[in-house]
Amino acid sequence: MREIGIIMNGATGRMGYRQHLLRSILAIRDEGGVELSDGSRVQVVPMLVGRTESKLAELARRHDLEHYTTDLDAALADPRWQIYSDFLVTKARVPALKKAIAAGKDIYTEKPTAETFTEALELARLARAAGVKNGVVHDKLYLPGLRKLARLVESGFFGRILSVRGEFGYWVFEGDWHPAQRPSWNYRSEDGGGIIVDMFPHWNYVLENLFGRVTSVYAHATTEIPERVDEHGATYRATADDAAYAVFELEGGITAQLNSSWTTRVNRDELVEFQVDGTLGSAVVGLFGCKIQPRTATPQPVWNPDVPDAIDYDATWVEVPDNATFENGFKVQWEEFLRHVLEGGPNPYDFLSGARGVLLAEEGLRSSSTGTRIALPEVTL
Repeated sequence: MREIGIIMNGATGRMGYRQHLLRSILAIRDEGGVELSDGSRVQVVPMLVGRTESKLAELARRHDLEHYTTDLDAALADPRWQIYSDFLVTKARVPALKKAIAAGKDIYTEKPTAETFTEALELARLARAAGVKNGVVHDKLYLPGLRKLARLVESGFFGRILSVRGEFGYWVFEGDWHPAQRPSWNYRSEDGGGIIVDMFPHWNYVLENLFGRVTSVYAHATTEIPERVDEHGATYRATADDAAYAVFELEGGITAQLNSSWTTRVNRDELVEFQVDGTLGSAVVGLFGCKIQPRTATPQPVWNPDVPDAIDYDATWVEVPDNATFENGFKVQWEEFLRHVLEGGPNPYDFLSGARGVLLAEEGLRSSSTGTRIALPEVTL
């Protein structure tokens, strides 16, 4: 069987291990490789790369893997490894991606691709000049709820879409009496942390792929919890934003309002929910669920604060059935990228798409610091 070698840099980290190694590459391996359009399969062979050899060795032993190293340069120099994948912290990503481009590797990376839009656009230009295939993780588009939402949009269910409202977040413990469930660097801007940097690249690709290009942003970012406790029990000053409230204008006149917060307690069905309202119907969508209310089944509320409301609003919505098998979104996108590399399949989620996400985060921060609405240009090479 044909094989394709994949360098996995940062595979011992939280996302690199859980989503990319365990639930994607190893799952593809255990299925006999990625299936191509002609029905043949190509087996994936990972090379784990990290800073600590003992962690790599333990991971390799646990999952019956042969290849691991702490020498990224040596791995990049070896022609056996065709793909370089990157799951490092953002601050370390650009130098590693530039090395991979120079080595002629096809590249698949987490987002954000860089800390600044200038660097992100430079990566897209370097990759184009080098002729290397490149992809950026757009995992939320593959969630069951958003795939159902995409079907609704494509079917014309909404009529003319008017607005999108989104709530994302949960309470991240401060780390004193209860351990924090996110790493401490997320709350230090000097280490690349912040919820705008983390989430706005996601919001960009969700909005532009489902509804239309983001043409402007108005954002307010804040640090609600100024002091936290790190993984070693040391108190540190939180310098990054942990909550952001934003309004985005989209092509076609759609308004999107998205709140992102690590300082909110969940009182909704899922950790992220979007409500989409259109002239012919509305939908409320989460990671998995999707419920709808068409125009013809919309109740008629009447505002009267003097008497209890007799309408059970939750009961007036209808759950959209799965009608399909939804696999892990990270795995599905990995398979699409592998087909892109192996047989030239489509791949719209490239470095240029990643750069647009970095631009939205950068301009979101500028909007917050200046208190102004920022218009966004079209991004091209």
